[in-house]
Amino acid sequence: MVRRLFQMIGLPPAGARAWLAGMTVAVFLCALPAHAQDEDKTFSAEEIKNAAEGFFGATTAGLAEVIEKIFSDLGRPTAYIAGEEVSGAFVVGLRYGKGDLNIKAGGTSKIFWQGPSVGFDVGGNASKTFVLVYGLNSKDAIYKRFPGVEGTFYFVAGLGVNYQGDGDIMLAPIRTGVGLRTGANIGYLHYNAEHSWLPF
Repeated sequence: MVRRLFQMIGLPPAGARAWLAGMTVAVFLCALPAHAQDEDKTFSAEEIKNAAEGFFGATTAGLAEVIEKIFSDLGRPTAYIAGEEVSGAFVVGLRYGKGDLNIKAGGTSKIFWQGPSVGFDVGGNASKTFVLVYGLNSKDAIYKRFPGVEGTFYFVAGLGVNYQGDGDIMLAPIRTGVGLRTGANIGYLHYNAEHSWLPF
C-alpha cells in the first residue's frame, strides 16, 4: 500500500526508501528529550558535583543536596563560575568577586563581578563562590547586571544559594557560610571582563 502511494505521487522505489529513512531519523530526533539533544552544550549533575567538590572540598556538607535542588529547579547549566569574593556592609553593602567562567561549549575565561546590597547586617567576610549559569552560550552575554530573584534563598549545612536572573540568563551562586549575610541577596551583581572598583 505504501509502495502504491509513492507510485501514485511519482516517487521511485529508491527515492521512497530514502524518504522513509529521512522521516524515521527526523521522528527519532523529535522524540528525544530536549536535554538529550543539548548534552554537548550543558553540564550533567555529576560533572557539576565533581567540579564543585574539587573547588569547595569533597567533604563539604550539604553540597550534593544544594546541587540537587538547583538541578531540580533549573535543569542542566550551560556554564559555571568558580571564584572567590569579599563583601562588607553597614546597612548598605558591597560585594566584589573574581573567578573562572567555564562554558561547556566555549572554554574558560576570567570573570569579575561587583554590586551593592541592602540589609540589616554590619561587618565583612570572604567566601568561595560556585555559580551555576543557565542560558549562556557566549561569554559576552554575561557582562551585565543580574538582580536577585525574591523567594529563592536556600541554606543547607553552611552553604547557601540564591537565584539571579534577567529573563534570558539565570545564575545560581552557591556560597560558603562565611559569605552569607542578611542583605547579601537583596540587590544585584554586575559581571565584567575586567576588574572594577565601581560597584554600580
